[in-house]
Amino acid sequence: MENKIFSTGDIRAEIAERRREDLLKFGSSQELTLPEDRMYPLVPFLKDSPVICEVKRQSPSVADIDRSLDPLKLVGNYAASGIKNVSVLTEQNYFGGALEDLMEIKAAYPGISLLRKDFLLNEEDIRVSYLAGADAFLLIASLLEKDQMEKMYQLGLLLGMEALVELHDSEYVDKARSFEPATVGINSRNLKTFGIHPVVPLKIRALIDWPCRIVYESGVKTDYDINFVWGTGFQAVLVGESAVRDSSFPEKLLKRFRAGPVADNRFTFWTKLYQKSIPGKALVKICGITRHEDLREIVRLGANAAGFILAASPRKVSTDFIRSCRDFDILKIGVVVLEKGMELPEEIAGLIKEGFLDAIQFHGDEEPSEYLRWPGYKAVRLRDMEDVKELKSVPGPTVLIDAFSIQSRGGSGKRIDPKLVLSVKNQQELWLAGGINPANIKEIIRTFSPDLIDVSSGVEESPGIKDHNKLQSLFKGLIEAQEHSSNG
Repeated sequence: MENKIFSTGDIRAEIAERRREDLLKFGSSQELTLPEDRMYPLVPFLKDSPVICEVKRQSPSVADIDRSLDPLKLVGNYAASGIKNVSVLTEQNYFGGALEDLMEIKAAYPGISLLRKDFLLNEEDIRVSYLAGADAFLLIASLLEKDQMEKMYQLGLLLGMEALVELHDSEYVDKARSFEPATVGINSRNLKTFGIHPVVPLKIRALIDWPCRIVYESGVKTDYDINFVWGTGFQAVLVGESAVRDSSFPEKLLKRFRAGPVADNRFTFWTKLYQKSIPGKALVKICGITRHEDLREIVRLGANAAGFILAASPRKVSTDFIRSCRDFDILKIGVVVLEKGMELPEEIAGLIKEGFLDAIQFHGDEEPSEYLRWPGYKAVRLRDMEDVKELKSVPGPTVLIDAFSIQSRGGSGKRIDPKLVLSVKNQQELWLAGGINPANIKEIIRTFSPDLIDVSSGVEESPGIKDHNKLQSLFKGLIEAQEHSSNG
C-alpha cells in the first residue's frame, strides 16, 4: 500500500482519521473471520524479558523497511535470539500491517507474548485483539478521551490482557493518572512529525508519580542508543526498524538489558537533569562561572546547571576552582574546545571521574568517538541551513546550538538567525545559546519555547563577572514569559 501524503502536519491525526473511516467500512476485524473464543492461552507481557521487538514493514518516517517481510520467519529469528515479547503492527494504510499477521504469528508461536500495536479507538478493538491472539495492546493517550481510554484499559484487564499505555506529554500523564496503568510506554518519536527526540522519555518519566513499568519506545539504532536507554534506567525497550533490519540487534538489546545494576556513568547526567524538568519551563544553564558568589546566586535563583570554561577564554577557570565548587547543589558542566583527533585532557577527565563535574560540553571539532565516551553533549555553531541539516548526523541525545562567530567559540553575545532556530526546533529538543539576555528572554521563550537556554555574556558586568541584577531580571522575565505561555 502507498503511504499517504500528509497535509495537516499532524501525521498521527491523519492515520487515526483513516482508521476511523476503515472501521466504518470494514469493522474492527478488518473483515477477517475470527474464532468465537480465544484459541491460545494468554502469555504474560514483559514477564520474562524487558525487550520487545517489532514486526514492521514500513512507516511514515521510513517509507519502506521491508515490504516483503515474512512475519513468521522474522519472529522465528527473534525467538532464536531469546526474544519473548513481539509487537505486531496491524495498521494497514501507513505501516503495511495486518491483523492476519498477528493471528498467524500466534498460531506458529503460541508461547511468545504478542502486543497488538495499532491506532485502537474503541472497546470492540480490544475484544477483536483478544480473539485474534494478542496478549497485550497499545493505547495511545493522545488519540483517546480519558473515559474512553479507561474503559478500553479496564476491558483489557477483565480479559486478562496487559495494556501498554503510551504517553507523550504532561496532559496525557494527567489523563492516565486516574487509573494508574501498570505499564507505560513513552515514545521518543513525535507522532505529529515522526521526528525522533531521545530526551523526551526522560522528561515524561519525571512526571509519572505512580508505580509502573516504563518502556522506552523508538529511535534505538546504535550501541550508544542502547546504552543510553539502559543507562538512564528504563525497565524495558521497544525496537522496530533496527530489529527488522539487523538480525544481531535483538541479541545486543537482550545482553544489555539483562545486565546488572547501571554502571555506565555517561548517562547519570541526563537522568539528573531531566528529573528537574517542569512542563512548560525551560531548563537554565548559566555559563562562564568564575566566582563562588555568582554560583551561589544562580543556585538561589533556580538555575539547573552551571558552566565552567576550561578552554582559552577570559572566563577560563582552573580545575582547582571547580573542585572548590563541589558542595554547591547544581549540575556542573565543563566547557572544552578540542581539535579534531584530540582526547579529553586527563586533568579534566579526572574532574568527571571524581565527581567534581557532571558533564562536558564539547564546543570544538571533537570526533564522536571521543565525546560519546563521556557524560555530556556536543555544541554546534550555526551559520546557515546547511549547518542545520548536518545536525541530524551529530550523534547524541541532543545538541546545543550557538551563534557562529569568527572571534570566539561562545559568549559572543550574538543571536542565531530565528529561521535557523525554528528549523532546529522541528528536528530536536531545542537547546539554545547565543545572545540571550534579560531584555530578550520573554521574546525568546514565547517564540521558540526552548527546552534549555544557555546564558553567559548576557548577564555579565564584564567577562566572567556576573551582574546579579541582570541575573535576577533574567529569571524574572523567564518566569513571566512561561506564566504567559501557560495562561495563553
